[in-house]
Order: sequence, then structure tokens, then C-alpha cells
Amino acid sequence: MATATGKTANEAQANSDLEADIRQLKADIDKLTKQLAKTGEHGYGTARRAATEGVEQLRAQGEAAYDSLRGSAKDIEAQLLANVREKPVTSLAIAAGVGFLFALLARR
Repeated sequence: MATATGKTANEAQANSDLEADIRQLKADIDKLTKQLAKTGEHGYGTARRAATEGVEQLRAQGEAAYDSLRGSAKDIEAQLLANVREKPVTSLAIAAGVGFLFALLARR
């Protein structure tokens, strides 16, 4: 009978150890779940900030390119006006030639 009681005590101890291990696993899973949630929130925030900074940088680059093109167009316009004022007959002949070429291309 001592053997049966010894086995029962061992089984009770094993069951107790198993229950303690299960409780510990549940606690570890809860900790991991919370850590993953925090990591996900942090990752989302970081990605959002990076995207916002990227958009701002692209907008600034676009505005700079627009301003540069606008300045170049104004310079070309000023040079064109200066050439037309200096040589109005030559400018008229060039304009007529370009118009003639466009007409030929448009007919095809």
C-alpha cells in the first residue's frame, strides 16, 4: 500500500508541477501578447512618421523644381522678348517658318 500511496503522492506532485507550468506558460503568453501589441503600435507610429516626412520632403522638392522651372521660363521669355524687340523682322520670319512647319505636320 505504501507503493500505491507513493505513486499517488508522486502523481499529485506531477499534476501540481504541470499546473504550475501551465500557469507560467499562460503568464508568459500574456506578456508576449502585450509586448507584441506595443511593438506593433510603435512600428505603426514609426512608419507613419517616416511616410509623413517622405511626403513633406517630396513636396518641398516639387516646389523647388516648380520654382526653378518657373524662373527658367521667365528667363527664356525675357530673352525672347529682347530678341523680338532687337530684330522684329527676323522674329516674324522665324515665327512664320515655324507656323508653316506645324501646318505641314498637322496635314499628315
